[in-house]
Order: sequence, then C-alpha cells, then structure tokens
Amino acid sequence: MKDLNLSIETGEFLTMLGPSGSGKTTCLMMLAGFEPATHGEIYLNDRPVNKVAPHRRNIGMVFQDYALFPHMTVSENLAFPLRVRRTSKADTEAKVKRALEMVRLPAFGNRRPAQLSGGQQQRVAVARALVFEPDLVLMDEPLGALDKNLREEMQYEIKHIHEQLGVTVVYVTHDQSEALTMSNRIAVFDDGVIQQLASPSALYEEPENCFVAQFIGENNRLYGKVTSVEGSYCRVALDGGGTVFARKIKCEGEGARTILSLRPERVVIAPAEDGTDNSIVGRVQELIYLGDHIRARLAVAGNDEFVVKIPNTERQVDLREGMDVDLGWAADDCRALDAPGQGAQAG
Repeated sequence: MKDLNLSIETGEFLTMLGPSGSGKTTCLMMLAGFEPATHGEIYLNDRPVNKVAPHRRNIGMVFQDYALFPHMTVSENLAFPLRVRRTSKADTEAKVKRALEMVRLPAFGNRRPAQLSGGQQQRVAVARALVFEPDLVLMDEPLGALDKNLREEMQYEIKHIHEQLGVTVVYVTHDQSEALTMSNRIAVFDDGVIQQLASPSALYEEPENCFVAQFIGENNRLYGKVTSVEGSYCRVALDGGGTVFARKIKCEGEGARTILSLRPERVVIAPAEDGTDNSIVGRVQELIYLGDHIRARLAVAGNDEFVVKIPNTERQVDLREGMDVDLGWAADDCRALDAPGQGAQAG
C-alpha cells in the first residue's frame, strides 16, 4: 500500500475495487488484523486497533469459501461467535432465530452446510458475520464462487440486508458491475494506490484518470494531441485523423498527448444537423442484436474497437457492416485524460 488515507462513514457500504494484485485485499486484511500495518494507524470508532487482536476488534468477516464448520448445524454455526463472546443461552437463541429470518432461512437451522446450496451457504456466512452485531463487516470476494444468476441475486440480498440493518460494510471485489450495484462509494485501487474514491455514478460519469475510465464500465478511447485549450475544454487532433472538442480533465496544455474517454451510449449515429459538438465518420465492423439495444462496433480514427450502443426504439438507423456512418457526441461527454504509455494505439 502507498500513502493510503481512507475514512469510512458509519453505516456506509464501501467497496474496494481493482484488478488482482492492486492492494484491495491487503487493505481488508489490515482492517481485520490478519496483516500488520507497517506504517500509520487504523482506527475503529475513534479507537486505535493496530495492536488489538483480530477477535477483539468486533468485526464480522465473510469469505469467498464460506468458512462454515461442516460438523455443526446452521444454528450452531451462527451461535459459535456468540458463545465465544459468552452471550447467554436465551440471547443466543433469540439472535440466531433473528439472523436466520434476516437471510430467509428460518427452517434451515438443523441442517448442516453440506445439505445447503451454494447460495444458502453464503446466506449463512453473511448471517454469522452479522449475528453478534459487529461494528464493521468485511466481505472478501464473497460471491466469487456462485454462478451468474445466483451471484446477481445475492448482490441484491446483501444490499437489502445492509439497508435494513445500517451496518458498516467494507466489500472487496474485482467485479465492477458488482461494485456499481451494491455500493454507496467505491475506492478504485491500482498498484497499491486509490485512483479514485467516489459514488458509483460519479465514477462512471466522471472518471478522473484513464485507468478508472477503462476499468469502470465500457469505454471508447481515442488518442491524440491537444492543439488548443479554451477554458475547461480543449481541442484534440486525433492520431487517426479529425479534430474533436472535449472537456479538459487530466491532461497538460497545448501540444500534450491525451487519451479521450467516451462512453458508448453517449455516441449518436446519424445525428441531427447541428445536434452535437463533434462529428466524425466511422465504418461499421460488426452489429450485434442484444434485445434492448444494438451493439455496433466501428472503426473510428484508428480505433477498430469503437463501440456504440443503439437503443432498440422506434427510430431505427439502417446499418450494414462495411458502410460508413456519421457519428456525433457532446463535448461534455468526451473527457481528455492522462496518457500513460503513450506509444501504442489501443482500443
């Protein structure tokens, strides 16, 4: 980790998102107490916990492999953290019952983990992390072992439990769709550094650098050089030909290299005359029908992987592979960002 300074609000659902090796799990393990913080201090409820043992931090933990005790019933698994804390028998029974109802498994208390589906086991793991009313719940890739449909169902399940209880959650994933769905805020990690910390909508709509723009959602990149700066906007001569007008977010002044970031749904095919700030020609490479929209891949200014999402509405554009089409977009939707590794062109 490099100069990490992060504050998490009480009751917040904060996701640490990034590729493998970016530092997100290391950060989580330091919060849990399983890895020491080599520098600085970690506070929980204004109390320093660097020297506090993991089991004394009052933190719940949910792992990808569930980590349930196979020889115990579901109820016994839920009761275990309460027994460790010397909770009375009556309170234990009441809290276990409430936890089972919370994850919609009230009739499964006498079953063993092997008798449950993957989704049911994950629900039990979540309930066990919450049953003793922790100050903080840490979740490390908890849905990674589930299939796509069950994974999406559990995303909403965990999100609703969080909203119901108001518990503070720190969640680790490399799945950007999962992070956008569940979080109040997302910390995007790369190379041990938080690249941006913001709400899901801000990360998607207003990425602060090229890494975040490319990592969060689908993104078109165009390479070029700044030819002029006009307030908070700039003109960019594209490497593949043409000039466009963009918001100047993170690039140097005139003469500097930049990468333009543009979301596929912000591009209009065959725009009305004077309807957009930028106009450029693209050649259709591929058309894929996806029900609610058509995904068009075009060759635009040297980028053969330029994507446009066309809503499946009444107004249809007659497109065919190999044809040239006019494209347009607003300057506010096109962000001029840093240009790391400026040498190569990329899609």
